[in-house]
Amino acid sequence: MTTPINNHTDASSKPDNSTTPLFATDYNVYINHTDAGGIVYHANHLVFFENCRRDWFTHLGLNGYFLQSDHGDIQHFVVSQADLHYKKAILLDEVINVRIDKVELKPASMIFYQSIHRHLPDNNATSKTNDSLLSRAKIVIACVQNQVKPDPVSKDDNAAAYSTPMRPIRVPRALHDAIQNAITQQTHK
Repeated sequence: MTTPINNHTDASSKPDNSTTPLFATDYNVYINHTDAGGIVYHANHLVFFENCRRDWFTHLGLNGYFLQSDHGDIQHFVVSQADLHYKKAILLDEVINVRIDKVELKPASMIFYQSIHRHLPDNNATSKTNDSLLSRAKIVIACVQNQVKPDPVSKDDNAAAYSTPMRPIRVPRALHDAIQNAITQQTHK
């Protein structure tokens, strides 16, 4: 279940249980996410963060991976940095809540502050559901554009040696505006 959240996360604070994220969605943990002991493999934290970003872009009405410029050039995103902090194990058959706590827009990149939480049973029916922080991350996404025509690495190499260079670009206007609008809406609620 995907849930857009309506309160703003303070930019100066670390995400925690008391702040409301820009976006949150639940995922089931399946056997293919885990190692032989039923614990989510550490790299799959990145997969859950990626899926959450993609779901948020879709919620905003954007293609989450590829955009096309007015000239037909293909623009997309690559992770250029990931700083992860693992707090507690994620276990097989759990339902986890993956969040986008904050986004910083830069000219050619976006910085996502994300977290994964475990749902815990609530002993007091009048209070909000308790969650427990499992991991958090700061992930820098660079915007790049593929060069349409591959260039040979050298004249002596064969066709297999061709590379498809990418160049950094500014965050596409449609994406920038959609994210800025979502952030602005959070600050006014």
